[in-house]
Amino acid sequence: MKTELLAPAGDIEAGYAALYYGADAVYLGLKKFSARATAANFDAAELNNFTGYAHSFKRKVYVTINTVVQESELPELLKSLDICANCGVDGIILQDIGVARIIKNAYPELELHASTQMAVHNKQGALALQKLGFKRVVLARELSLAEIKEIAAIKGLETEAFIHGALCYSYSGLCLFSSMESGRSANRGKCLYPCRAAFNGNKHLFSMKDMALEADILKLPVTSLKIEGRKKNALYVAAVTDYYRNILDGKGAQPQKEENIKQIFSRPWCKFMLHGKDKNVVDRDFVGHRGLAIGRVGQIQNGWLNFKTERKIARHDGLQIDIAGEEKPFGFAIQNMRVGGQSVFEATAGQNVGIQLPPKAKGVAKGQVIYLASSSEVKGGYDYFRPKDNDYIRRYDIDVVVEVAADKIKAAACGEEFELGGEFAPATDESKTVDAANKAFAKTGDTELRLRGLQVNNPSGLFVPASKFNELRRGLYAKIQVAVKQGILPQIPPVHQAGATAWILRTDNVENLRDIDLNAAAEIEVLIDGDFDIAKLRTLPKAKVRIVLPAVARKVAQWEGIVSALIKAGYKKWTIGNWWALEVLPKNGIDIAFDGSLYMLNSQAAAMAAEIGASRITFSVEDTFDNMCDLAAKAVLPTVMPVYTDVPLFTSAVCIRDNACSACDRGKKSIPLQKDGAKYTAISQNCQTSVFADQPLCLAAEARSVRADFYRVDFCYKEYSAEQAAAIWNKIRDFKDIPNSMKGNFNSNRF
Repeated sequence: MKTELLAPAGDIEAGYAALYYGADAVYLGLKKFSARATAANFDAAELNNFTGYAHSFKRKVYVTINTVVQESELPELLKSLDICANCGVDGIILQDIGVARIIKNAYPELELHASTQMAVHNKQGALALQKLGFKRVVLARELSLAEIKEIAAIKGLETEAFIHGALCYSYSGLCLFSSMESGRSANRGKCLYPCRAAFNGNKHLFSMKDMALEADILKLPVTSLKIEGRKKNALYVAAVTDYYRNILDGKGAQPQKEENIKQIFSRPWCKFMLHGKDKNVVDRDFVGHRGLAIGRVGQIQNGWLNFKTERKIARHDGLQIDIAGEEKPFGFAIQNMRVGGQSVFEATAGQNVGIQLPPKAKGVAKGQVIYLASSSEVKGGYDYFRPKDNDYIRRYDIDVVVEVAADKIKAAACGEEFELGGEFAPATDESKTVDAANKAFAKTGDTELRLRGLQVNNPSGLFVPASKFNELRRGLYAKIQVAVKQGILPQIPPVHQAGATAWILRTDNVENLRDIDLNAAAEIEVLIDGDFDIAKLRTLPKAKVRIVLPAVARKVAQWEGIVSALIKAGYKKWTIGNWWALEVLPKNGIDIAFDGSLYMLNSQAAAMAAEIGASRITFSVEDTFDNMCDLAAKAVLPTVMPVYTDVPLFTSAVCIRDNACSACDRGKKSIPLQKDGAKYTAISQNCQTSVFADQPLCLAAEARSVRADFYRVDFCYKEYSAEQAAAIWNKIRDFKDIPNSMKGNFNSNRF
């Protein structure tokens, strides 16, 4: 089977460029529910025409509906899915299992593709989603080649792996930094990229380089090779697609094409973790587009910079220079250029050139790297074909019946009717009325309709002006366009009837609970890691204990042993934070609750959780008050509200420590951080980094109004003494906030 090259399209121009330069498939977003909400994205007409054009070449189109969806947005979601079904797209890339449930029930013609936002990082997670009806899984970027091969070997499951583009410091879908800090959620396509900011003064500790697998893509046994870049322009998409098309076609990784990409847009490149752990994947000194290195600053005299260029440059090209102490390079356009003392328009590779610096140039010094950041020659080197609008739209054959009476005319098709009043006299030639009707209704214009048949019932032989038929056609076709495909929300089981509210304690260190009266807790959740000691549970009442599995588990074989031992010891209640746990836990005799990292934000997601076999669901810590209340009232399962918790802003496979891996004990290490006056803590343990705000999330004062079935208080990740934990527990249970805490998005409308 041919490996698919999958290119991004943030707008229709990028889509056409991707197809022209050899993409086998294109992925794109609509105006809503796209994880790249700030991209231009596609409207219905653009999607229709683009999909038709792609299909004419037997290329595929996938639509990203890969954000989490709140309850009030479900009707709008149906409109987006209607558009996708109407246009005949080849698959939907999604994160929210509520969206998956709707597609399975109302749009079975649409393939389910699990977004990388679902954080699939092991074989077990992929198998679980396959059993839930997903045809394809987009793998987490953090995987090694060996891990990719293991997942790609699953029979009947398509796999998709990123090969080029921007990287997030956190596992996709597990980043809450932008959401908690600014109300702009990555899971809603609104990320403000706080990871790119400077910490502890001037170090960009979390600003990732770009992924560029180059010829290594030939080693990947996946179904689809994915280029990141829905916020990039058509030029970038053309250049990257062309580069990887040539590699796949056996022409190799051509240096000139690589240089073109770096000039158009590029941070420094890396292979991320394809060949194992690599600490050299963060660019701590600079952020943003760098460009193609073409030389170093030589002498600077009288406002002129002199250097030997390694590449052809021309007037109006853009240059950038790394300035020590500045987080972004200094950039400017070439206005005046000299070679051998003579003014020139362009200079060739190998020539010594003089470039006049702009008046505000500061910090430019000898030895600094010069980058070509914009080239007129490259911009003109990636032309592509763009078809006319509406040439390829998918049309629907319709049969229209027209009824003519003395006081009105009426047209009907596809179950829709439209009527116009008027006074219509006998015709001198009845055939002219039929001809006028045929001409009018044949004009489908930019609609998605095509007239297949027309029946005109005019028993009295009346005359109708062509203008009236045109008005009648416009009215009918407008109604039909709305009704071509209208999905309905699948029914959900009866709403869960809430009982008395109970309290849950959660900890990753049972010593924290020593001073708490455990009789006041309905359950005690214990978050375990891969090295957990079962003996630590002996101090807790077994009947109340629920074991919590984390969202990330790279060595699943290790977890299978721990899970087996705990079940054998009698622990039957579990909470899971990722889909992989469904494959590790037994299918019978186990109570499984869904944690907040599975993003239950709507009643359809809750219904899907119930169908999977979950006993209860947990509100996301980035959700809002209104949506929590709405979901609590409509959920088919009991609900859990985290009331006090330290929120992991990042969950990352990228190590923050400076030491070499060979010298690391992998033990727990806390690192204090600051950014713009705010304090954070990075916790590094077992090759994983998590970052926490100084302030915990606390929703105690408002919790009663939500009416969840359970309120949860967490003492995880950070160090809590038994005395601190008891004081917080007692205060939270009185619905009183803890000082110096945050509310996240709870009272926000920006989420």
